[in-house]
Amino acid sequence: MMKTNKIIFWVATTIIVLWEGIMPLSTLLFKPEYATAGTKPLGYPDYFAYALIICKALGAWAIVYPKTPSRLKEWAYAGLTFNLIFAFISHACVDKNIGYMFMPLVVLAILMISYIYNRKLKS
Repeated sequence: MMKTNKIIFWVATTIIVLWEGIMPLSTLLFKPEYATAGTKPLGYPDYFAYALIICKALGAWAIVYPKTPSRLKEWAYAGLTFNLIFAFISHACVDKNIGYMFMPLVVLAILMISYIYNRKLKS
């Protein structure tokens, strides 16, 4: 059972790290002209996109790094959760695109799986 829990945790966490950490950071580093592509149509200023990318990358690092203190890991999960909830709300209020609204909820579900299985592994 413990092996299954580890596999589920690592699959979910890897998806989160790729989606919330690596992809945004690589966009900022290698294609900076696209760094604001997701936030500009929603009316957010450019600096918000840059701050969001850095915070998402730090949060992803905090949940995957094994020596992260548990309280900091909890805050990282919380921050990524707030980000995804507000992404859903922003799309629901501004562009009302079902695909754009649905995607943060899918990623949020994967984040919840990572969180739940992280807790199972710690207990």
